[in-house]
Amino acid sequence: MSADLPLSTTERTTLHRLSERGRTGRADLYAVLDAGFVCHLGVVVDGYPVVLPTGYGREGDTLYLHGSSANHALRAAADHEVCVTVTHLDGLVCARSVFNHSMNYRSATIFGTARLVTDAERRLAALRAVTEQIIPGRWDRVRQPTRKELAATAVLAVPLAEASVKVRTGPPHDEPEDYDLDVWAGVLPAQLVFGAAEPDPGLRPGVEVPDHIRALVGHPRGATRSGRSLPSALAGLT
Repeated sequence: MSADLPLSTTERTTLHRLSERGRTGRADLYAVLDAGFVCHLGVVVDGYPVVLPTGYGREGDTLYLHGSSANHALRAAADHEVCVTVTHLDGLVCARSVFNHSMNYRSATIFGTARLVTDAERRLAALRAVTEQIIPGRWDRVRQPTRKELAATAVLAVPLAEASVKVRTGPPHDEPEDYDLDVWAGVLPAQLVFGAAEPDPGLRPGVEVPDHIRALVGHPRGATRSGRSLPSALAGLT
């Protein structure tokens, strides 16, 4: 599906509060998803709600999530309705009143029926997407998963057909009478930045930090490279 197309509006994705913060472009959805590395999967398991944080990857209009095949909640999500969210904190918004404090953020919410990926080739492609989402260039430079490791990993596919995007930017919005108060107001920007790589104590001598790892050091989250957002720390792949 083209990134130029608008997001489809459904009853579940229609914003009612602060609807002016909504973004309607599919490219806006892709931008939020491609800048992240942890999503939260919401599913009802045995009659009660469960929310799981996990790594993910996007390929076209499909979001891939993964985790342990022994995870009851993850297995329960297969063939059931789920909700997936991704959120980025971009700043703390300090207002002149307690009520008007806020945060600058980008968020995406996806609704859909999760499907368990069973095809061997598609599973590998999905796991590659998750890995490359987090650390570009990593998949081709490490050992590939064994049959045992693949058997221990569950992969879910969630279509991006029903989604909403919400973004807040800018300064605080105070009441007109509060602008005369001697109270500091403004924004504290927030960024995720990776520090210098720390070698594994068991690393063999002579094994240097590769370029694809060096490329992440010192770059704030959200900076782009080759049209995709720089990924962040490896999450949920152990």
